Amino acid sequence: MSTVIDLCDVDLSFALTHGKAHSSNQVLKNINLKLEAGERLGIIGKNGSGKSTLLRVMAKILRPDTGVVTWHPGVSPSLLSLGLGFKPDLSGRDNAYLACILRGLTRRDSLLAVREIEAFCEVGAYFEEPIKSYSVGMLARLGFGTALASKGNVILIDEVLSVGDLAFRQKATAALNDFISGGHAMVLVSHSDQQIASMCNKAVVLDRGRIVFDGIVKDALQQYHESAT
Repeated sequence: MSTVIDLCDVDLSFALTHGKAHSSNQVLKNINLKLEAGERLGIIGKNGSGKSTLLRVMAKILRPDTGVVTWHPGVSPSLLSLGLGFKPDLSGRDNAYLACILRGLTRRDSLLAVREIEAFCEVGAYFEEPIKSYSVGMLARLGFGTALASKGNVILIDEVLSVGDLAFRQKATAALNDFISGGHAMVLVSHSDQQIASMCNKAVVLDRGRIVFDGIVKDALQQYHESAT
């Protein structure tokens, strides 16, 4: 397999302000991680351990303070996180179109992709309504449909498979399996052992911004639960 994303000695801190005092919170510490083509990587950790921040670094949204992130030629990551990058006052259709344009699709391909997104979302007339009126499940449908239709070859998923009704979760899982079967790579953040075990072939455990385990999914889950108790 070939490496698609390579993180080497990555550190990232966020600035904190307490009145007139300033400090920083180091969120990622000495992260070394490789994502291979076709790999299905699970990221496990407590709330606040840095999982979502790590996905945003991999998605080119956040730049690390130190270290190097290498996206190999042709790699186009898509981050699926509830409402990320969506404009609340725009309709579902307009948000879907804008997301496709920003991810590099042509106007023609974006219009075609929006049709696929509309069919996948199954939100009816709400597709023409501002997304500030959407439920969490409807946002998940729009985000998932947009991520899949944007033609990225690496999909980064932040807890979205845990929201929505059973029908959506089954449909999303089936669509994701089709995506992966095409040789694409996936990174999944989830608190569901069942999702990680069934959908990933490798996992890392994050603890306070550090990778404390990198390997077999079963062993990663065991490590996580032992540390949590």
